[in-house]
Formats: sequence, C-alpha cells, structure tokens
Amino acid sequence: MSALLRGEKPLLSAIAVILIAYPLEHTLIDSGRSMALIASGVLIAVILSVALRVAHHAEILADRYGEPYGTMILTISAVLVEVVILAILLSHNPSPTLVRDTIYSALMLDINGILGLAALLGGLRHGVQAYNVDSGNTYLTMILCAVGVSMIVPEFIPHMTWKAYSIFNILVMLLLYALFLRLQTGQYAGFFSYRYAHRAGQSPQELHAESEAAHDPSAVRNSAALLVTGLVLIGALSEVMAKTIDVSLAGSGMPVIVPGMLVALISASPEIMTALRAALEDRMQPVVNIALGASLSTVILTVPVIEAIALLSGQPIEMALTAPQTVMMVLTLLAATINLHDGETNAIEGTAHFVLFLTFLMLAALGV
Repeated sequence: MSALLRGEKPLLSAIAVILIAYPLEHTLIDSGRSMALIASGVLIAVILSVALRVAHHAEILADRYGEPYGTMILTISAVLVEVVILAILLSHNPSPTLVRDTIYSALMLDINGILGLAALLGGLRHGVQAYNVDSGNTYLTMILCAVGVSMIVPEFIPHMTWKAYSIFNILVMLLLYALFLRLQTGQYAGFFSYRYAHRAGQSPQELHAESEAAHDPSAVRNSAALLVTGLVLIGALSEVMAKTIDVSLAGSGMPVIVPGMLVALISASPEIMTALRAALEDRMQPVVNIALGASLSTVILTVPVIEAIALLSGQPIEMALTAPQTVMMVLTLLAATINLHDGETNAIEGTAHFVLFLTFLMLAALGV
C-alpha cells in the first residue's frame, strides 16, 4: 500500500489542496482579482497533474482490454469531467454560449492540436506512421453528422421552437452514440485496432513488464479505482476553480471563449499526454482513436446532458456556431477527411492541422 501511495503523489497533493481550498474559498474570492488569479493558476496546475495520473491508469486499462475499449475508457472519462465542470460553471454563471464554446474548443484541440502535433512529432521521428484507415473514415463521418445536427443546423431553427429541437437533438445524439457504441464494440471492432510488431524505444523486458502489469488483476483493479478517484478529485477542484475563474475574468476584457477553452484543456489533458506518447512510440492508431473518439464523444455525450439541463431549467443555450467558428470547423473536418483517407500520417499532414490549431488560438485571442 505504501508503494502504491508513493506513486500517487499528485492525487495526495490534490486531496491536500481540496482540504485547504474549500475552507478558504470565500477568502480567496473576496481577496480580489489578483488572489483569485493565483488560486486559479494553482488549481489548474493541480488538476493537470491529476490528469496525468488519470492518463497513466487509463493506459494500463487500455493495455488490459485492448482497442477500442481502452480508448473508450479514456475518452468517456474525459467527457464526464467536461460535463461535470460545465454543469458547475453553468450553476455559477449561466452563460448561454459556454457549452458551444467548450465543444468547439475541444474539437479544435483534439483534431488540430492533439492529432496535428502527434502526427507532426511522430512523423519527424518515424516518418510515415500507419493506422487502420477504417477508423479514421468512420469517426469523421460520425463527427460530421453530429456537429452538423447539433451545432450548424440550430443556426436556422426559430427561437420559439428551441425546445422541440432540443428534445430532437437529445434523442438523435443518444441514438447516434448507442448505435455507434454497439457497432464499435461488435462487428466493426476491428476498424479501431491495428497490430504493431513492437513499440519503438522499448526493450523486450519493458514490454514484458508492461504486459504483466496490464494482466495483473490487482493492478487493473487499482488502476480503475485510481482513475475514478482522479476524476472525482478533478471535479472537486473544479468546483472551487469555477468561482475563482469568475472573479479572475470579471471585467478583465478577456475573450468570452476563454472559460470554454479552459474546460476543454482540462478535460483533454489526459488524452494529450497519452496521444503524444503513443505517436513518439510509433503507434498512430491510439492517437487517431483518442483524438477523433474524444471529438465524437464530446459532441454526442455533452450535448444531450446540457440540453436536458437547459430544458429542465427553462434557460435556452446557444449551440449554433458563429460564422468564424463554422469556417474553422469546415476547414478542420475537410483537412482531416483528406489527410486520413489512406491509413498513414506524416509530418506534413500534422503541420497542416497544427497551423489550423494556431489559427484557432489567434482567432480566440482576437475575440472572433
């Protein structure tokens, strides 16, 4: 037990921060913007350190259960974090565009940031990297459908009929995910896996040790419990962070998309490290599964939950993308469709997506 706890210092640190932050919550908020900004920075740093441990334990579970189950564990966990944080933020500051901005930011981060940087770095180290082409094609088709129905079509829905379309949106997203999950874990499971002879940079002894750890029942149980613990801690830390961020950003003139970007970054942080590590080990299939799987899960799981909350509260949310966001989304999905059509990635394709990610950051900084 002591050895297990020594490896979980970020989780122990998070518990310590929670025990300090909750009693001092009102003091931190009432001490002004500077103190709130410092507190927000500390909380975000602790959340990110916990997210790294979540990624570590998700990798152990992925090794144990294989694809597509391993990636599903990570992406669904990340979406749960996102939903929890969004619900907390909306309870303190009911911004009608927060959900839209978060999902949009998550898609830019997942597809252009994670996939782009992974393909760039992996391509520079290993050249062309292979993956199962069926996974890329399937994910992109589903993402295009989900984004179109939930974030582009709403632009043309009259305001007085928003409740009817919200109900339709919830049902369609749940149906889409249920069918996709059924097929992903059933007859089309082979679309989301790829057999690698070895992991670059790892000795046979290291691979044997990883295999033993992944198939040790106690190690698997511990990783599952610690992964859930990490997610709970992230949610608890986010409760305080939501309030300090509100104080930090109030009257600061920061672009309105910033809270959404922060939520997307926090929820995606476990995926970022896992994907980059896989790319540098010459394993592009997990990168594709993580980047595109997280994008799909973000849309078709976040939208129904938040739309349901909006219906229950009677407060409509703005899901329709703005004109610049629509252009960026179309460019992103078009580039991904072209780049992921042949089962191979390279540094050039990664560069294209990473440039789109930098463009997203520039537009966010300009408040566009």
